[in-house]
Amino acid sequence: MSRRPEGVDLAARSRARRRALQAIYAWQMSGSHMQAVVEQFRHEQDMEIADLEYFEDLLRGVERHVDELDAQIKPYVDREVTQIDPIERAALRLAAYELAHRPDVPYRVVINEAIEVTKRFGADHGHSYVNGVLDKLAASLRGTEKQGQA
Repeated sequence: MSRRPEGVDLAARSRARRRALQAIYAWQMSGSHMQAVVEQFRHEQDMEIADLEYFEDLLRGVERHVDELDAQIKPYVDREVTQIDPIERAALRLAAYELAHRPDVPYRVVINEAIEVTKRFGADHGHSYVNGVLDKLAASLRGTEKQGQA
């Protein structure tokens, strides 16, 4: 049985992921430095009710590890990572970062959150694509955890 880490507001983390997806999308589309994107999103209203520290960790982590994340995603996609729909690509990069660098977050939470943000912001069936890729990626990166909960 998984338990919530002490002091973690799951709703605030969820909002942070939603905002992070939007920020990563903006970063991908604009080519701006991530710091500029962080500043822009930090000043938006609903960031007050999100986990700002987690939001910034996600953005800086994706930026710092983007080549590694893309390499981890690549075996499980049917095209170059840069050719994936920008929302789906942002969701995959965000989830890949959490799977690889945030072992404190259960893999099921990572996948479920990625599916939900893709449903909300992505194309009609984008969430199915994201789910399929992340299921395989989780088996690769979190195989032990995944086996224990299967």
